[in-house]
Amino acid sequence: MVSGSCTSELKKSERNMSSLSRELVFLILQFLDEEKFKETVHKLEQESGFFFNMKYFEDEVHNGNWDEVEKYLSGFTKVDDNRYSMKIFFEIRKQKYLEALDKHDRPKAVEILVKDLKVFSTFNEELFKEITQLLTLENFRENEQLSKYGDTKSARSIMLVELKKLIEANPLFRDKLQFPTLRNSRLRTLINQSLNWQHQLCKNPRPNPDIKTLFVDHSCGPPNGARAPSPVNNPLLGGIPKAGGFPPLGAHGPFQPTASPVPTPLAGWMSSPSSVPHPAVSAGPIALGGPSISAALKHPRTPPTALDYPSADSEHVSKRTRPMGISDEVSLGVNMLPMSFPGQAHGHSPAFKAPDDLPKTVARTLTQGSSPMSMDFHPIKQTLLLVGTNVGDIGLWEVGSRERLVQKTFKVWDISKCSMPLQAALVKEPVVSVNRVIWSPDGSLFGVAYSRHIVQLYSYHGGEDMRQHLEIDAHVGGVNDISFSTPNKQLCVITCGDDKTIKVWDAATGVKRHTFEGHEAPVYSICPHYKENIQFIFSTALDGKIKAWLYDNMGSRVDYDAPGRWCTTMAYSADGTRLFSCGTSKDGESYIVEWNESEGAVKRTYQGFHKRSLGVVQFDTTKNRYLAAGDDFSIKFWDMDNVQLLTAIDGDGGLQASPRIRFNKEGSLLAVSGNENVIKVMANSDGLRLLHTFENVSSESSKNGDSRNMVDVKPVITEEPNDKSKIWKLTEVSEPSQCRSLRLPENLRVAKISRLIFTNSGNAILALASNAIHLLWKWQRNDRNATGKATASLPPQQWQPASGILMTNDAAENNPEEAVPCFALSKNDSYVMSASGGKISLFNMMTFKTMATFMPPPPAATFLAFHPQDNNIIAIGMDDSTIQIYNVRVDEVKSKLKGHSKRITGLAFSNVLNVLVSSGADAQLCVWNTDGWEKQRSKVLPLPQGRPNTAPSDTRVQFHQDQAHFLVVHETQLAIYETTKLECMKQWPVRESSAPITHATFSCDSQLVYASFMDATICVFSSANLRLRCRVNPSAYLPASLSNSNVHPLVIAAHPQEPNMFAVGLSDGGVHIFEPVESEGKWGVAPPAENGSASGAAAAPSVGASASDQPQR
Repeated sequence: MVSGSCTSELKKSERNMSSLSRELVFLILQFLDEEKFKETVHKLEQESGFFFNMKYFEDEVHNGNWDEVEKYLSGFTKVDDNRYSMKIFFEIRKQKYLEALDKHDRPKAVEILVKDLKVFSTFNEELFKEITQLLTLENFRENEQLSKYGDTKSARSIMLVELKKLIEANPLFRDKLQFPTLRNSRLRTLINQSLNWQHQLCKNPRPNPDIKTLFVDHSCGPPNGARAPSPVNNPLLGGIPKAGGFPPLGAHGPFQPTASPVPTPLAGWMSSPSSVPHPAVSAGPIALGGPSISAALKHPRTPPTALDYPSADSEHVSKRTRPMGISDEVSLGVNMLPMSFPGQAHGHSPAFKAPDDLPKTVARTLTQGSSPMSMDFHPIKQTLLLVGTNVGDIGLWEVGSRERLVQKTFKVWDISKCSMPLQAALVKEPVVSVNRVIWSPDGSLFGVAYSRHIVQLYSYHGGEDMRQHLEIDAHVGGVNDISFSTPNKQLCVITCGDDKTIKVWDAATGVKRHTFEGHEAPVYSICPHYKENIQFIFSTALDGKIKAWLYDNMGSRVDYDAPGRWCTTMAYSADGTRLFSCGTSKDGESYIVEWNESEGAVKRTYQGFHKRSLGVVQFDTTKNRYLAAGDDFSIKFWDMDNVQLLTAIDGDGGLQASPRIRFNKEGSLLAVSGNENVIKVMANSDGLRLLHTFENVSSESSKNGDSRNMVDVKPVITEEPNDKSKIWKLTEVSEPSQCRSLRLPENLRVAKISRLIFTNSGNAILALASNAIHLLWKWQRNDRNATGKATASLPPQQWQPASGILMTNDAAENNPEEAVPCFALSKNDSYVMSASGGKISLFNMMTFKTMATFMPPPPAATFLAFHPQDNNIIAIGMDDSTIQIYNVRVDEVKSKLKGHSKRITGLAFSNVLNVLVSSGADAQLCVWNTDGWEKQRSKVLPLPQGRPNTAPSDTRVQFHQDQAHFLVVHETQLAIYETTKLECMKQWPVRESSAPITHATFSCDSQLVYASFMDATICVFSSANLRLRCRVNPSAYLPASLSNSNVHPLVIAAHPQEPNMFAVGLSDGGVHIFEPVESEGKWGVAPPAENGSASGAAAAPSVGASASDQPQR
């Protein structure tokens, strides 16, 4: 009988042998590939199932070798293995079917339908019927979901994007997509080592042994001379290492692995590290419609922005999941027929539109005066650029206006407080260079690290107002890097230097909090980060070592070698989920790699660098999608998920050999250092629009002779040029002929419209009525409307699916009319999440089917908002005054925010400031940090004293396009607040005798504010100063029969692309859409700026006043 310990050892030995056998297969695969046995290589890959060759799979898909594609896949997964596998096979077979239809090969199409696609009818019979009906069409592109299908080549490429994401997310392919890193001819080397060892064991070893076979052990013949050294070169096997150069073999034979240290995973040293899941992707609805070309170019990875459901091996496996899913927000550019599977996962939303939207147009050229060494854009004021140079100068530029706001030369603020080594160094070498400049997270401070001992911190108060804050004698020698972090919720400055240390300083007082020692070479860079509320710092040194530190005295938690083993910097993606490093060796070889934090290993190495970089390559990341590096007199871009170079641009020439680069936070601008002390600012289309705003401001300021103060104008609240006469008059719209308005057709009568929104595509309007029914109107593309966008010139169709079903919310049980309706629309318009006092419902916008319901009251949801970077996360305002941060993927409330005293009436996220602003019926505003969901600050809205105290009024909030200011809407006032200080910048109060405000919203470009009133008046304000510019009176759009009734707008919505288009939902159930007359093209003229109107309360004319009434001060 075998003892327990023997059994354990036996099992352990079997596992080792199994692992070694697997490694042997990899060695054979390498050998076959080197010997050009191509077909055999792929056959072994398939039969072993150890390595999925994505390149081979891509080639077969591109070539349309569908039988081989499925045969190869069969070695790794079957159709019904899991939801990912099912969608992989469906997409392939659907493509094969469409290609047969495109060739008008009906018999082949029928065969594919019956043999290959029939299996999916079990899961979605309606979808199968829809696919079958394509046989009846002369051209399947007549089907709406397939109208954008291009040619075969492009369709295969688009499908391949989706397949790759599905494969990467499929747990069955985990650890099978990366071939092990092996030295060339590793199998040959092992055989040579074996022969070398056998030769050492020969009784009579010959100097030049004649090895003719590998089938039997080697043995030299009879004695023929003295013992000779081991063979060094063999014509069959190549170089054989010298005798004694290898460790002795173990008892288990030639495949016994040699002992080697196992590195600690990068995430493993944290006390409660967050697991790094596989890339989220839509394993959800398989659909008739395929990805559009534009959508396929996006295919961003992180952050997820749609509902993502975990696989069985995810970190949330112990928590209850729900059988619901939302289709990929980006992979489908058209509405689709969904097919859900239990536990569906989901992909990501567009973080960046396409390579065409990389910032590659030279929009500004700035002359700094000395060579830029480091640059950083302000985190909020996206056009404000901080620059440090090689002679210690600091420059602050307003890129939009091309004006240098501040220029400071290097100066020690208080030499008496400096250490003697620093004083001596400055005497010996007075020239000091800036090594790094960086803004604090809120932009109120910035730090400068110098090549001599010190760092200087400045506070920034806008415009030219830059003040000395702290000067710290931080390191002996150069300070190589500086960064900000918030351990224990306290802002700190982190520095590293030539003295091989990392130090942490209190940003308010300059007191040193921590010193980290352990590097054996000067510390080159630092990268502070946090995960799961654990704060830590990565550091790199000039010997190539990477270390990681917690804010304690326990020393470094990891020790790795960076590729290149010299100058290396590290950075996380914007959402903090992916870690990258960029380094250059002493020989000029450069590397960008992505790290697998859970394993502490390089996950992928990006290709495309010049063989010998001239200088140290700098890099940056943007939008969770792109990497950029300055190399070979150009800027090179990579998609984070593809090691091949995406594109390279030279910025019209004149760049440095290894230019410094820096994105702004939105990724719309990219600063690049050039020759002759020049900085080039590249822009994409969004960046060009942002800069164009300043050109308008500059033009207007020049007309007014006020160019001096132009830089103080915030890009957010910009005055519109006013070239009209100085005698300004409010534009009154009182007749139907004075504007274009249209009441949308009504097939279904409802009592009143409670919520209203344009779809993101701009071709439809969605309304939620007080009886919990949704109404959808769509404009059709035709000869009179080539774009198919919403317009007041042509009526849309009130749309319903062929089934005739309605999207109806679960209503409140007691009194549905008293419920507070709310909804939120997905970014690709495919789904709406909605509530009307009962459970929250998820509807498919194409079929109107209810995909799921959840969170039954009490409490009831009163406001819904998707997290801008992760549609798995929804902020849900409740009627019990709480805000629940809900993760739909795991059906779990992650946080419950308490700070209001009455129901929540408004929620808005800023993806620049990483905050959530909430408002309630208590007229209170709260700002919450989205990292830890702590309340940062709150303020009660000042309400006028004279108004009657009626029932609690809704307070709404909406962020300006700049994501730093937000609009506050209350029945008594409109206001614009600055978020970081929660300070009211502008206010428009409703006069006591006037009708209250019912709703208001920014125009899509945030230059206008549309507001509706209880007396049916609609007003248009300039957002720059909240001054009234146009008033639409009820007589302009309501028929005479309703003029004396109580019909009025309850909600107002702005078109997502047309700044002068808006719609209102009325208390009688009607929806009106408005545009100015074509001859005008806009709503009135901006009123002239007035003294005192730059801040504080704006003039407030009576809403119902006649044209003769003048504004009141």
